[in-house]
Amino acid sequence: MVKVYLAQPRGFCAGVVRAIDIVDRALVKFGQPVYVRHEIVHNRHVVDTLKRKGAIFVEDVSEIPDNAVTVFSAHGVAQSVVKEAAARKLPVIDATCPLVSKVHMQGKRYVSRGRTLVLIGHAGHPEVEGTMGQVGGPVHLISSEADVLSLDVPLDTPLAYVTQTTLSVDDTKGVIAALQARFTDVVGPDTADICYATQHRQTAVRDLCKVAELILVVGAQNSSNSNRLREIGVEEGLPSYLIADASDLDPTWIDGVKAIGLTAGASAPEALVVEVIEALRQLTDVDVIQMDGVEENIEFRLPAALRERVAEPTT
Repeated sequence: MVKVYLAQPRGFCAGVVRAIDIVDRALVKFGQPVYVRHEIVHNRHVVDTLKRKGAIFVEDVSEIPDNAVTVFSAHGVAQSVVKEAAARKLPVIDATCPLVSKVHMQGKRYVSRGRTLVLIGHAGHPEVEGTMGQVGGPVHLISSEADVLSLDVPLDTPLAYVTQTTLSVDDTKGVIAALQARFTDVVGPDTADICYATQHRQTAVRDLCKVAELILVVGAQNSSNSNRLREIGVEEGLPSYLIADASDLDPTWIDGVKAIGLTAGASAPEALVVEVIEALRQLTDVDVIQMDGVEENIEFRLPAALRERVAEPTT
């Protein structure tokens, strides 16, 4: 009998739920197609489901036809993208996660007060690109303590930092400490402003590592938060694998394993977790155990244009 411990919480966060709901409701209200700039969230299964409903995903606003309903992804976009869409008078619905929007506002506020902005995040991530293009001033992107040492900024420069939301307090504390140690005037948001979902899911994986011999993370390869969950398992000394779905499960991984920790990234549907459990049942006897953890009950408001549900047809 293999025990499968389910992380709590796992899977969809409130920002992802809101973003998917926005596309779903836009399709119902405005009809097909609805154009989405970039993957609405980083999960192929979610994207493919929305494609089947009539969503069309593009990487550039220039690919969107005139007058087509346009959705910005949960990761946020740069002001240049907002302006391009406005210049073309595209009807835009913004699915940017409210916590990402909060980072944008913090960055703008720091820059308006004359501070040099440092963004702690990963180069190339769409959220990082969006944030750097939102704040209205130069941004220094760093991801490690070593990057702090290479910052070419006078030591008495008034600095401020913000962080990519898919990084937790644990991920950023060393970099923040290095900034504070090197520079004389550094401010940043309270740690309570860090994305709750990222911190909760990472804490849950650390709890899994106390009882499991192996960690499985359901999530996309291009999902920053999912990759980080796998990395935590590795850091804790356990074999840890990131799988897109049950088809990625390698039976050799569980040979001789009596306890598996199972979680999912913030953009991975719970149905994929269920499928992994069923795949494990095909290989061995399984006892599924729900871990204790934070019960998330946060909901984010939809954009005003979509708050009213479309009336069901009467018969």
